[in-house]
Amino acid sequence: MSSSTQPEAQDQPSAHKWGMAIDLDRCSGCQACVIACQAENNVPINEEQRFLEHRAKEWIRIERYWEGEFPDVKARFLPVLCQQCSNAPCEPVCPVYASVHSEDGLNLQVYNRCIGTRYCGNNCPYNVRFFNWWDPAWPEPLTSQLNPDVTVRSKGVMEKCTFCIQRIRRVSREAARQGRPVRDGELQPACAQACPTDALVFGDWNDPNSRVNQLAQDARSYRLLEHLGTEPVVIYLKKVDPNAREESNG
Repeated sequence: MSSSTQPEAQDQPSAHKWGMAIDLDRCSGCQACVIACQAENNVPINEEQRFLEHRAKEWIRIERYWEGEFPDVKARFLPVLCQQCSNAPCEPVCPVYASVHSEDGLNLQVYNRCIGTRYCGNNCPYNVRFFNWWDPAWPEPLTSQLNPDVTVRSKGVMEKCTFCIQRIRRVSREAARQGRPVRDGELQPACAQACPTDALVFGDWNDPNSRVNQLAQDARSYRLLEHLGTEPVVIYLKKVDPNAREESNG
C-alpha cells in the first residue's frame, strides 16, 4: 500500500466519474453498510452452511485486523467492495463481454450475457465477485422487502457491487429533467447512506469541488494493491507506514 492521489482521468472523460473515499479512522466495523447493501440490492441471506462452505455472499465485506500487542491491542476495520478499477483485470478475460466499463467510470456486470465461466472472479485481486451456485431464495416474509428496481440474479452468473447503479440512474434522470447537474452529496449508494460515522463518502472525481476530491488530498490517502496498476476509483484514508514490512523483517 502506498500513498496516492485521485484516480487518473480517462482520455475522453464523460460528465461523471463516480468513486468513493473510505476513512478507516472513522469505521467502527458495525456492518451497517453490509446490511444496507444486502437489502438494497437483493443479495440473498447467507445461511450457516454457506459460511462453512466459504461461499458466503456479500457485495461489501468488513475485514478485521488487530493492531498492537496484548494488552494494548485494537481492532481495525477495512470495508472492501468492488474497486471499480479503471484498468479492471476482470474485463479482458470475459469471453462474452459481460464485464464491461461504462463511460462514467463503473465496472458493469451484464447479467444476461454472463455464462458463468468465472474467469472474472479468478482475475479479481480483491475477491469481490461472487458466483451464484443456487437460485436465490428468501424466507417469508422477507420476499416482501425485495427492491423492485434491482434484478434478482439467477443461478449460474457472477455478481458484485454496482455502486447502487439504480440510484445513480434515478438521480441522474431527475437532474436531467430539471436541467441541472447532479449536486455533490445528492447521490449516495446504500452503504454510504447507512454509515453512522460518515466513513464512506461517494462522489464524482470529475468534479474538482466534490468531497471525494478534497479527501483525496489528505496525506493518509492510498489505494488497495496499487502496485498492480488496476487504478481503482476507491481510495482509503489511513496512516500507513510503507516501510513497516521491511523494518519488521530486518
